[in-house]
Amino acid sequence: MSSDNRRPAISIVLPAYNEAGSVGEVVSRLKQDFPQAEILVVDDCSSDNTAEEARSAGARVISHRYNMGNGAAVKTGARNARGEILVFMDADGQHSSGEVQKLLDKLDKGYEMVIGARSIKGQANKRRMLGNLLLNKLASMLTGHKIKDLTSGFRAARADAFRQFLYLLPNGFSYPTTSTMAFLRSGYSVGFVPIEVRPRKGKSKIRLMRDGVRFLVIIMKITTLFSPMRVFFPLSMFFWVAGIGRYIYFYWMTNGFSKMAGVMFITAMLVFLIGLVSEQITAMHYALAERNRGR
Repeated sequence: MSSDNRRPAISIVLPAYNEAGSVGEVVSRLKQDFPQAEILVVDDCSSDNTAEEARSAGARVISHRYNMGNGAAVKTGARNARGEILVFMDADGQHSSGEVQKLLDKLDKGYEMVIGARSIKGQANKRRMLGNLLLNKLASMLTGHKIKDLTSGFRAARADAFRQFLYLLPNGFSYPTTSTMAFLRSGYSVGFVPIEVRPRKGKSKIRLMRDGVRFLVIIMKITTLFSPMRVFFPLSMFFWVAGIGRYIYFYWMTNGFSKMAGVMFITAMLVFLIGLVSEQITAMHYALAERNRGR
């Protein structure tokens, strides 16, 4: 079998939308540093010559027929990549090809996914930095694992593990959040390595308020999908404690029973029972998934 037909060990996937002027340089550096790797650029129906520039630099290019979003480009890349290890990075020049080896070295230590954790200087601005810190804290609390950079798109993962969660990934800009939460809640090992990022060329396509709300929704969705009681139990306890507080206050003031306290007690029990049922559904989902993988 010729070397051209051998399956490369590594596929480097670059989702790209209107990244002409930077994607060619990124691909050229990757080709120089990783000559045996497959460089796959997924052009999300750019209106400039992103695809032509990437192809001229030596990348394999797959083009969407219409604009589908960053997450959709990542999914297309993951489905079509030939490597056993997938590396995802931006095509805008923020990520250095020299940082890729850090991810691969960490992955070799037994991790299923390794994420490039940006320093404070690597954040676009103070508002973005604060938003990311809050998301990291919330996700760490809900998963029970310390997450150093939830939204970094620079990561490496084992292809067979990553493809298990393609159905969960949104088509927009939240694929890093979803994949990180899914890996952690499924018991896969996730590591972090510190990286430095360069100023991007062009404007960021992420909007703080709009996409920040989406990130919060995704965190809650993934947590309730994989470990529902981490959400429902604290919520149930909140209503239970609030009901007790309301009852004590009302009894002290009127020597009677508070109807609002009763509503809070009932709400606490209902939320707890919903969480309990959700846990059983999750257990059945895991059992079915494991049975299908064992076939």
